[in-house]
Amino acid sequence: MQLGAFSISLSVKDLKASQNFYEKIGFQVFAGNSEHNYLIMKNKDAVIGLFQGMFEKNILTFNPGWDQNCNTLPEFSDIREIYKSIKNEGIQCAQESMEGDSGPGSFVMVDPDGNQILIDQHI
Repeated sequence: MQLGAFSISLSVKDLKASQNFYEKIGFQVFAGNSEHNYLIMKNKDAVIGLFQGMFEKNILTFNPGWDQNCNTLPEFSDIREIYKSIKNEGIQCAQESMEGDSGPGSFVMVDPDGNQILIDQHI
């Protein structure tokens, strides 16, 4: 099972202050829109999403079908395959949003320590 590109989504109190901090340690804005209260920042293959007012806790995020530069992979595990494997392992999902046999979808699971893990397929 390939989970795809990895990033951490941080719930921040002040988007501009967080952006300035991460720029000082070598990250650059890669995507997002500060007017919509989020930025995606990169330092080589390290990806951090900064989200102001969108969720309460930090989230580990995986994007099936993408590499670390948001390029579509020629082959990947579809989110529906991943979801089925997760459920077969007895892992409960907190949220799920998938329609049809292919295309975008997402689900959230929570690890034993309460960390949220978002599997979010955009393609």
